[in-house]
Amino acid sequence: MKLLPGRFAYLYALPLLFLAGFYFYPLAAILRVSFAQEGVGGALWRQPFFWRVLWFTTWQAGASTLLTLLIGLPLAWLFARFDFPGKSLLRALTTIPFVMPTVVVAAAFTTLLGPSGLLNEWLMGLFSLTGPPVHLLQTVWVILLAHVFYNVSVVIRTVGSFWASLNPHLDEAAAVLGASALRRFRWITLPLLLPSVTAAGLLVFLFCFTSFGVVLILGGLRFATLEVEIYRQAISLFNLPVAASLALVQMGLTFGVMALYTRMQRRASLPLEQRPSQTTARAPRSPAEAALLLGGVLLVLLLLLAPLLSLAWRSISLGGEGLTLAYFQELTVNRRGSAFFVPPLYAIRNSVLVALAVVGLSLVLGIISAYLLARRQGWLTALLDPLFLLPLGTSAVTLGLGYIVAMGSLRASLVLIPIAHTLIAAPFVVRTLLPALRSLNPRLREAAAVLGASPFRVWWKVDLPLLRPALIVGAVFAFTISLGEFGATLLISRPDFPTMPVVIYQALGQPGALNYGKATAMSTILMAVAGVGLLLIERLRWEGSGEF
Repeated sequence: MKLLPGRFAYLYALPLLFLAGFYFYPLAAILRVSFAQEGVGGALWRQPFFWRVLWFTTWQAGASTLLTLLIGLPLAWLFARFDFPGKSLLRALTTIPFVMPTVVVAAAFTTLLGPSGLLNEWLMGLFSLTGPPVHLLQTVWVILLAHVFYNVSVVIRTVGSFWASLNPHLDEAAAVLGASALRRFRWITLPLLLPSVTAAGLLVFLFCFTSFGVVLILGGLRFATLEVEIYRQAISLFNLPVAASLALVQMGLTFGVMALYTRMQRRASLPLEQRPSQTTARAPRSPAEAALLLGGVLLVLLLLLAPLLSLAWRSISLGGEGLTLAYFQELTVNRRGSAFFVPPLYAIRNSVLVALAVVGLSLVLGIISAYLLARRQGWLTALLDPLFLLPLGTSAVTLGLGYIVAMGSLRASLVLIPIAHTLIAAPFVVRTLLPALRSLNPRLREAAAVLGASPFRVWWKVDLPLLRPALIVGAVFAFTISLGEFGATLLISRPDFPTMPVVIYQALGQPGALNYGKATAMSTILMAVAGVGLLLIERLRWEGSGEF
């Protein structure tokens, strides 16, 4: 499968050069500076804290993945097999947490589960209690809940999309032959779903393994993943050798997980007799099915949307004084008269401008990368596939420090922000395009070539129209992910060019109910923009793109 004529084949090198220049080079710079000092290497393996941190990182990621699958698989089945009013809207809403910055999630869980949160206020009023009965903050349970909150949409979208496209005739034929529902699931549905379920589980494990903001903000000082320990060693203790060693361990482990994920994803992409989801989803046919569907919808609303809805409620309420828009109006007010004040509304503009630049970069690099991965199978694809995903599993702190060390001349410019966002967004574009690209009928391209069309004209007239829905989905994903990116931005952003997540973090770090209200207002705006984008994805997403 060729993208352009041979004289343009060098374009395949662009994503590799981008990774080499803006990913591997900064990491090599920070590692070179760090390992120039003595006492690094074997000493780390003899430190008790290393094994403690590694064990907690692995344990909490495994537990979070198991809980996410236990909740996500039944919901994936409901979305795959039933058609109901508001389905697209509900699926879009469940994906909003996935693109939310960690500071927003921390504020949402604090608003819902904190000592003065809505849940404790409701329980204290209902049972006339004198103190808050729920104490989840600063515990491992709130970390697990937040990880489920973040990642259950991955299972719903990946497994649910694949499940919805399975041909129901296989199950119907087994039923005619006398197989029970449990036996049909055990011997037909489960083997077909297993690669997709395994791929989704590995992806969730990867996100939980590299968790930073959730553990740092909600878990407190008692808990530390590898990512949090990298931040503590590099920023708090300025121990770059240990931070670099931990980053190297994390990169090696996440690369292995991503290699397994991409292998499982390729198995899930094998040709099957699939059907569009519109032909397999149906309305409930019995009161029991209707009750199951209603229970699933309520579970989504309570567990996934309650934190976000509580945050939105706080942004328009003043305790017992009723509803107000005062917090939104405060976004334009500089009450301290600071000369360095940047109106939060400017942060919205900054985030949109950066996101548009990220969309352009991600589409160019994502299209070329997807064609490079789809054009052939073999050892090169097996290596490049997880390589393109590697930025998702790398410490944002380490990457930010690498930019400071290796690219000091660019530190004061605005170029690094969209570049850092593109490193995170481009893999999502690639994963969105790959299923659509691999499903293209090669006979269409061959027919166009026989009629005299050049390779570029074949791509323009044949491939591009068929890939357009997947391209739009990838573009919207890149846009929403850029809006919510926080970790890398916090390290490399300029004070006069803050983005929305940075403004939210700054407001949360300042005392007073007014600052907290401004943070909730900005968070609500960010949620609304992400919700519109994800709803657009639901309307335009390519059927069968079972990855995101």
